[in-house]
Amino acid sequence: MSLLGEAAMVFWHDITDGDDDYKDWHSNEHMSERVGVPGFLRGRRARSLRGEPQYFIMYEVDSVEVLTSRAYLDRLNDPSPWTEQVLSRYRNSNRTLCRLDDSRGLGAGRFLVTCRMAPAEGSSDALRHWLESTFLGECVSVGSIVGAHFLTADEVASHTQTEEKKLRSRPDEIADWVVIVEGYDEDAMQAVMTEELAAEHLERLGALPGSQTNFYELEHIASDTDVQNARPGRVNGPKR
Repeated sequence: MSLLGEAAMVFWHDITDGDDDYKDWHSNEHMSERVGVPGFLRGRRARSLRGEPQYFIMYEVDSVEVLTSRAYLDRLNDPSPWTEQVLSRYRNSNRTLCRLDDSRGLGAGRFLVTCRMAPAEGSSDALRHWLESTFLGECVSVGSIVGAHFLTADEVASHTQTEEKKLRSRPDEIADWVVIVEGYDEDAMQAVMTEELAAEHLERLGALPGSQTNFYELEHIASDTDVQNARPGRVNGPKR
């Protein structure tokens, strides 16, 4: 299995007023704070290579219960001044708490293709069967593709209200189903995006019209072990 744990928080968003402060905050305060929560296993940030949303964030966790745990909610309800300033600049946010249904591969890739889709009425079983019995396996059979994953939203957990949510300009959208493919060859990843995960192809397989597929390049990744072993001064910003 490529992803760690049995659940994940996935987050797509744009940012206004420049990227440098945002990246500094995310890498040097926010990532270490989040991955320091018990049950958080690994976090990553990726930047769009084509179109919007500009950024994709993912935190892998032991279980979906971690994402509604008191330790995590305490962080969400007590944002630092830096967090308050940055989150007020978020736009077009989709934040979804997911259960990990299937994950194939080994490790993490430089490039990520993400796809948000929803099954049409009566087509859920057929679309799920294609994803789990055909698509994921075919992806990781390509040498340069190192991971392929299928996640489904926990709607109740995703709707939990927090102080951090209030800082964003409008309510977060929530995805239904999420597919993530990662690898190291840009052309192979582009082919997945424009062929198997093209909205028209997914619609023929049973998805609702309007699936959203995006292409990202990894910028930063850190695990709970990385945070625990960080030397003084290597992780900057306020300590929480």
